[in-house]
Amino acid sequence: MKCMMSVDGKKIIRVNNERASELYSEGFKYVPKTMWKEKIRDVEKEPTVNKDTGETEMVSKKSNEMSKAQKRHARKSNK
Repeated sequence: MKCMMSVDGKKIIRVNNERASELYSEGFKYVPKTMWKEKIRDVEKEPTVNKDTGETEMVSKKSNEMSKAQKRHARKSNK
C-alpha cells in the first residue's frame, strides 16, 4: 500500500502498489503514511492535553460499547 497526493495537494489517497505506479505516471506524488493519517484517517479525533506529559495528543471519541472480546468473556463468566 502506498499513500499518494494529487498535484494540487487537495486529495490524499491510499492505494495498492499497482495503482500507485499508474497514479505516479499521471502526476500524483508519494507522501508519507503519517500525512495520510493526519489529514484523512484522524479527522474524527479531538486534540486533548495529556495530563502526564502536558503535550497535546489526538484522541478518538470512544463509545461505552463492549468489544467482541469483552462480550465473549462476559458470556463465559456468566455460565
